[in-house]
Amino acid sequence: MQSLALFDLDRTLVDLDAGFLRWAHEFADQHRLGPEGVAWLVSLDRDGYPHREVFFTKVREHFALTEPVAELWAAYRRRMPDLVQPYPGVLAGLAELRARGWRVGIVTNGMADNQLGKLHRTGLADVVDGYAVSGAEGIRKPELRLFEIAAQRCGTTLAQGGWMVGDNLIADIRGARTAGLHTIWIDRGSWPGEEHQADHVVNDVIEAMAIVREAK
Repeated sequence: MQSLALFDLDRTLVDLDAGFLRWAHEFADQHRLGPEGVAWLVSLDRDGYPHREVFFTKVREHFALTEPVAELWAAYRRRMPDLVQPYPGVLAGLAELRARGWRVGIVTNGMADNQLGKLHRTGLADVVDGYAVSGAEGIRKPELRLFEIAAQRCGTTLAQGGWMVGDNLIADIRGARTAGLHTIWIDRGSWPGEEHQADHVVNDVIEAMAIVREAK
C-alpha cells in the first residue's frame, strides 16, 4: 500500500462546532438576539441543516431579519475562517506523517471561499501536500473524482490505495471505500445505530493518525 493519507476538514481536523458557537454569540450580539437566540441557532445547527442557504433562510424568517439570505450566508463564510481552530495536536500530527514519508491531503465539501479560508488561516494548508475543495472543483464527496483530485494534488494516484479519515459515513467513509481507500471513521455521536464498513472507529483524529502511522 502506498503512503497516502487523506483527511476531511470540518469536525475532523478543525473544531467546527466550537467555531460555530463563537459565531453564534457574535451574531446574536450583532442582532440583539440575547442568550435565547444563541441557543436557538445552536439547536438549528444540531438539527441537521448543514446547507447554509437553508440554514440562513430559517434564521432570517425566525428573527425577522432584513438582510437577504445571500448576504447573511456570505458574511458567515467571511467570518468562519477566523473562528475555527484545529483540534489540539493536528498540525504537529500532520507534519509528523509527512516527515515519516506519507503524502498527506485534505478533501472537503463546502464553498470555496469558506473552506480555502479555513485551510490557510488555520495553517493547515502549510502542513499538507495538497487539498481538494468541492466548491472549487464543482464535485462533492462521496463522488470519486474529488478523491482523485486530492490524490493528484499530493503527487500520487488512488491506484495503490491509501487511507481516508473523516466523520461523515456517507461523504467520507462510503466515498473513500468506493475510491479503494481504507477508512477510519471519527464517531462524534451523530450517526447513532448506523451500520458502516469503516476499517477503524475512533473518537478523535489523533487516534486516527496513530493508526495511519502504524499502517505503513
